[in-house]
Amino acid sequence: MKFINSSYKGDDFKIAYADYGKGRPVVLIHGWPLSMEMWEYQLNDLVEAGYRVITYDRRGFGRSTKPWDGYDYDTLADDLNLVIEELNLSDATLVGFSMGGGEVVRYLTRFSSSRVKQIALISAVTPFMLKTKENPDGVEPSVFEEMMNSLKEDRINFLDSFGKKFFGVNLLSHPVSTPLLDYYRMLASLASARSTQQCAVSFSQTDFREDLNNITVPVLIVHGDADKTVPIHASSDRTALMIPGCSYHVYEGAPHGLFYTHREQLNKDLIQFLRGELVPGKMLISDGVQYV
Repeated sequence: MKFINSSYKGDDFKIAYADYGKGRPVVLIHGWPLSMEMWEYQLNDLVEAGYRVITYDRRGFGRSTKPWDGYDYDTLADDLNLVIEELNLSDATLVGFSMGGGEVVRYLTRFSSSRVKQIALISAVTPFMLKTKENPDGVEPSVFEEMMNSLKEDRINFLDSFGKKFFGVNLLSHPVSTPLLDYYRMLASLASARSTQQCAVSFSQTDFREDLNNITVPVLIVHGDADKTVPIHASSDRTALMIPGCSYHVYEGAPHGLFYTHREQLNKDLIQFLRGELVPGKMLISDGVQYV
């Protein structure tokens, strides 16, 4: 485990990161409310495929410092840039899961693609989660209000129930073991209450539609059609239509946490994308609509 030193509004803080392998760099940006350990089941395959893989804990999560403020997407994209510059990365692939997809596209807006070869958006919150008059296809505000109330009332109990929905656990389906659910709940509990709440505000209320217009590199989009956390119709279905030439993969029956439940399929698709083997604009079918 290594740390990058930085400052925010005069306060010093550290970003925890890990750096494995050799070759062209791949930066994995974790989702809410987890930490970089969520990528455990991708690391080996990516490193063995010949890539240098960098993971890091978002500010407020995991082993990074937990400042009171700085959880807006501009600041989070600045932190991603800090990692990229500190490690002098170039020709990189940025892989953002869920909330991390927002950091990827906001990074391209703020810092361009001069250091970036391609991006992957996995179960991502783009283009705009919140339902408004200008965004009628978003998620009802009451969903996020209930989430915030539950976080304030009993954060750990919320994380326990949230994890089951995250991985698609129900009476008929148990795609993850109880010990593994407990482990992911523990990872999420390491975030501060403040960062957990403020990041929920950011991923639910940030509009990335203009950011998508700044994407000029190849894009892989992956989403599960059984995602109850970031519904596909409000997110990747729309993102795929807004990025010409992207490769869009819809995983049938996959929940939000497909990085574990569909890890072999995801790893295969990521490695093919990294090698330039996927044909842009071919993939798949969601809600009966084929994107070509």
